[in-house]
Amino acid sequence: ASQNLSKEFAEAARLLKREAPRIQFGKIDVTDQHDLRKEFNIQEFPTVKFFVDGIREDPIDCKGVRQASAFITWLKRRTGPSTVLINSTDQAEAIINADDLAVIGFFKELHNDSVEVFRETAKDVPELPFGMTRSEDVCAYYGIQKNTLVVFKKGKPVHNEVLEDGRQNKLDLMRLIKTFTLDLVTEYNLETSVKIFDVPVDNHILLFIPTNSETFNATYESYKSAAVEFRGKIMFILVNTNETRNGRIFEYFRIREVDVPAVRILNLTSQAKYKMPADEVTVGNLRRFCQSYLEGKAKLHLSSEEIPEDWDKVPVKVLVGKNFNRVVF
Repeated sequence: ASQNLSKEFAEAARLLKREAPRIQFGKIDVTDQHDLRKEFNIQEFPTVKFFVDGIREDPIDCKGVRQASAFITWLKRRTGPSTVLINSTDQAEAIINADDLAVIGFFKELHNDSVEVFRETAKDVPELPFGMTRSEDVCAYYGIQKNTLVVFKKGKPVHNEVLEDGRQNKLDLMRLIKTFTLDLVTEYNLETSVKIFDVPVDNHILLFIPTNSETFNATYESYKSAAVEFRGKIMFILVNTNETRNGRIFEYFRIREVDVPAVRILNLTSQAKYKMPADEVTVGNLRRFCQSYLEGKAKLHLSSEEIPEDWDKVPVKVLVGKNFNRVVF
């Protein structure tokens, strides 16, 4: 991951050299530069920070950016306008249809708190195009009457979020928007795991089920229906228990074959795990489980074993709850 990011970082530097020569790129090996690592509190690798106007004390963290094109967009949105100002329906349609996903803010006027939150959100989601408009004609064309953020997928609106001053913050909007870069329910595998952990949603719900079971289709439809209600708050993940490469996840959640289908919630920050009290995976049971978790009423499930002293001594590492997330992800 570090090597790939280093290549993309270098490519962004090359592409921006002519276009924006004032933006300088540099890299530091903190295994040698201990003082710099301590000064800037570097905990993860790789870490990218942007220093503005020669000020050393308060750099901006660049998180979750992995491709040269996204680096360039991130920097442009930090040093110039973060969104495109849309003045016509044709201009809006061009942005909406240019990529799979687009985010458009419809506003009555462009000087309020909601507009500022929208602009700040655009800065930290460089992988998606952002536009904003105050044109009455454009708002009328899309049937928008209030200040609203609309996510378009493949040219069609898939989510409307009414924006009220003081109600939303940047992180909430980021979480919501980034969930649309994944499917409503994401099946866990080696390819999707990186994307899953790129989305800044700490709460993950996992459905463990064999995808070839007779009840799979009905269970999956219930799961998807619940996912619509909690989009942006809880990420819905499917784990196929027939896939042997998922064995470590079964161990971590202590899932046995006799337990499936099973539903668990994991909080990535605290590593706390929760088990859905009901056995049947219905929309109602899922809704109650998710709501009780978000309200802080769900009961903790299964404490982790202590990390064995020799967990790292052999080629096959010994994983328990307390080191699983750090080692695997």
